[in-house]
Amino acid sequence: MTDLSAWLTQHREGMQWAAAISVVVFFGSLLIVPCLVIRIPADYFAKPHRPRTMFADRHPLLRWSGLIIKNLLGASLVLAGIAMLVLPGQGLLTVAIGILLLDFPGKHRLEARVIRIRPVRKSINWLREKANAPPLVIDRIDEDRH
Repeated sequence: MTDLSAWLTQHREGMQWAAAISVVVFFGSLLIVPCLVIRIPADYFAKPHRPRTMFADRHPLLRWSGLIIKNLLGASLVLAGIAMLVLPGQGLLTVAIGILLLDFPGKHRLEARVIRIRPVRKSINWLREKANAPPLVIDRIDEDRH
């Protein structure tokens, strides 16, 4: 225990920064997550494949720059979330947001599986209802296969 106390004292400034970042991410997620949930097209999960990205019709330089920045931000959030699992902050939520920003094979299938979990879907549709957005439509044929 003395070693931990000495380490914390030695790294006090870093711990203060970590705590500040954790607070900003926590309150930021409370504001941003509902906005993002509302912006999801109602039929996003009814399609077997992911819709085109927002950068798809842009100049290749802008498209690649946007994708790189989005993935770097996602990777940073995943790493910060992992650190927050042992430091103060919303580690799991930060990791989840980071994963949503990343592009990787099978991501749309993973998102669709998560949204099919009844409490997740119910919570998301509750947020959407409060914002007068239509509930998410899920492909029932695909849902019955799982």
